[in-house]
Amino acid sequence: MMHKSPIIEWHGLHIDLSVILMLVVSCLVVFLLAFIATRNLSVENPGKLQSFMEWVVDFVKGLISSTMDMKKGRPFLSLGLTLIMFIFVSNMLGLPFGIVTEYDHKEAAHIFGKPIISVTEEFDKLQAAQATSGEHEEIEVGVAWWKSPTADAGVSMGLAIMVFLMVHFLGMTRNTKGYFKHYLQPFVFFLPINLIEQFSKLLTHGMRLYGNIFAGEVLISVLLKLTVLGWGGWIASAAGLVVWQGFSIFVGSIQAFVFTILTFVYISQALETHDEH
Repeated sequence: MMHKSPIIEWHGLHIDLSVILMLVVSCLVVFLLAFIATRNLSVENPGKLQSFMEWVVDFVKGLISSTMDMKKGRPFLSLGLTLIMFIFVSNMLGLPFGIVTEYDHKEAAHIFGKPIISVTEEFDKLQAAQATSGEHEEIEVGVAWWKSPTADAGVSMGLAIMVFLMVHFLGMTRNTKGYFKHYLQPFVFFLPINLIEQFSKLLTHGMRLYGNIFAGEVLISVLLKLTVLGWGGWIASAAGLVVWQGFSIFVGSIQAFVFTILTFVYISQALETHDEH
């Protein structure tokens, strides 16, 4: 069965409903973790979740202090907590399981009265291929609802764009003279190179996160397909999944860390590196 994303068209926009669903789930998980951890705060007898949140706060403080003066970086503590928790949870959601609904005919591939574009197109392709080859097998196209939202380029690049806009806004408003001056350093004709550097940071910031998480989910889907090979395939698939999911947890954690610390590095460069002395 082919697995496609539930993409519908709305006022000319192609919207992936699975991404929206998983973003909502990620936000709810992070909110509930923070709410439960801080609901009954105690100095003398902190709970496990409170201790965990305190560790996360100290960890983010360490990231800030390693990239900039803590006095300037303290206002960005909430930003760092939100980023690292949201990205970590988003990276983990696609690991334990997947949810796929089946559509045996394109007439059924509708949501809210709108056709699922990706399913309809895939159905048409398979039907055309069958007509060419003369085969008459039953066509099945599934809709994948559960995945890591950061495995979608739009989500990862969206996070990177938000950070990009925030960093340059901070640079222009809090370090105006130094911010604009650095584009002309060390010489005026370095302006195009400095501009390219800024946009390359944006691209690598988002695509690094997307590429690592997407690759992990692709390999998991490949391992799952080994089950069609019989008992040997089941054993190989199970062993491979255990090893790869363990490694994926490590990769997901590292990518949340890298995205967050790079955010602080870029903020530091905008606020401190070009200060006038």
